[in-house]
Amino acid sequence: MAKTVSAKIEFTDGGIINLELYPEYAPVTVANFVKLCKANFYDGLCFHRVIDRFMIQGGGYVYDERRGLIPKECETIKGEFRSNGVDNPLKHEKGVISMARTMVKDSASSQFFICVADVPHLDGEYAAFGKCADDASIKTAVKYGKAKTGRWQQFSDMPFNPIVIKTITVDENAE
Repeated sequence: MAKTVSAKIEFTDGGIINLELYPEYAPVTVANFVKLCKANFYDGLCFHRVIDRFMIQGGGYVYDERRGLIPKECETIKGEFRSNGVDNPLKHEKGVISMARTMVKDSASSQFFICVADVPHLDGEYAAFGKCADDASIKTAVKYGKAKTGRWQQFSDMPFNPIVIKTITVDENAE
């Protein structure tokens, strides 16, 4: 029996992104994401990097009007991608969700990004672990990708109007 995992990102502005997750390609990454979702880790976190025709990134900071971006950290996991010795065939196409990381290959923790365009230069270098489940979800991600941004703290592509996660729910079913 194949296991399916779906997730639903709900935003404070009413936006929704539905995801299909692929534990068969990135089991450590999916398990980590599911664990964080079930612990309500992502509730109230924002998308702090938004780059049109590239990606939207979130899952690591709380936005506070007075204090700015406040980091929320957790343990790191193994990077599940080809250049790190893992056979993960998922391509970074529009709608794909992948783990953000530093230059250190095993530095991914909670931050993720959703591609709002095809970005093949990331293939084999970042742990893709799912994709948007429907066209409406892709359209929502692309809409967020067009948000007006500017320099704030250490980020040059922070949305002027915060894009905040209300919650992420997960459904794990056996087929």
